[in-house]
Amino acid sequence: MFSGQGSQYYGMGRELFKLNPVFRKWMTKLDEIHTDITGRSVLKMLYDDNRGRGDLFDSLLYTHPAIFMVEYALTQVLLEQGIYPDYVLGSSLGEFASVAVAGCMSYENTLQCLVKQAEMVETYCPKGGMLAVIGDLSLYDQISVLNANSELASINYDSHFVISGSCEELEEIERYLIANEIICQRLPVQFAFHSSLMDPIALEYTAYLKLKPLRNPTINMVSSMYGGKATSLDNRFLWDVTRKPIRFRNALKCLGDGDGVIYIDLGPSGTLANFVKYNFGIKKMASICSILSPFQNDMKNLDRLFEIFD
Repeated sequence: MFSGQGSQYYGMGRELFKLNPVFRKWMTKLDEIHTDITGRSVLKMLYDDNRGRGDLFDSLLYTHPAIFMVEYALTQVLLEQGIYPDYVLGSSLGEFASVAVAGCMSYENTLQCLVKQAEMVETYCPKGGMLAVIGDLSLYDQISVLNANSELASINYDSHFVISGSCEELEEIERYLIANEIICQRLPVQFAFHSSLMDPIALEYTAYLKLKPLRNPTINMVSSMYGGKATSLDNRFLWDVTRKPIRFRNALKCLGDGDGVIYIDLGPSGTLANFVKYNFGIKKMASICSILSPFQNDMKNLDRLFEIFD
């Protein structure tokens, strides 16, 4: 499983970069490609000793490629160990990693598409944000300050959804939710993905994507944008996963109730692993694995996963 914006932090994957040669090789290779395209090194920013996990990491020019690089490099670590997925499942930007891992597009082209999107969003889209709300989805329809001032960006489980909007709108919503003791959290994102605030790049970005055609997946693929299995992809797919709402709950449950499935979260923070737990309940925890964590137990988590497949 591959997560998207909001899961990133400075230093993500640092321990693996130091200690795992496969991860380091792929992170370095991807960074060289990124540097050739942009003149900027993601690794220098990501592993800068002067920046800590608590510092805000929200520049799309770096976070977009960094999330993809970490997820793709971590996938290569598992493949090298003989751990192959029966399905890949992406959420938001994580769908780019799914596309590359499922063989729909080369990792080079996928990285180029991410770079292009980040540059276009930074240039043409108004600043905004995303706010996670811990509460029943019915709150969105019932509370006018929510539905009149934001757009529903993601449904992750029954009591967790994300909204997108302008900075001013989200500040008003946040004040209302806090005053009414409804738990919410602003995501470390400067733009309102999965909303109409992305529309300024629609024509130019979809025209660019026509130059990067997608093949059908060679690995079973589940899309959070579709809310189900993706057997064929059109040229708009990488735009749609940015613009349309995320339906992670539906995507996850299209595979059944989780019995006999091992879920491996390859995102930076274990976000999707937590979403799986809340969708299926505590009984599934033994079959849910995440590797990367802001708390830096990456090597232990990776070794624990390897033991499961020995």
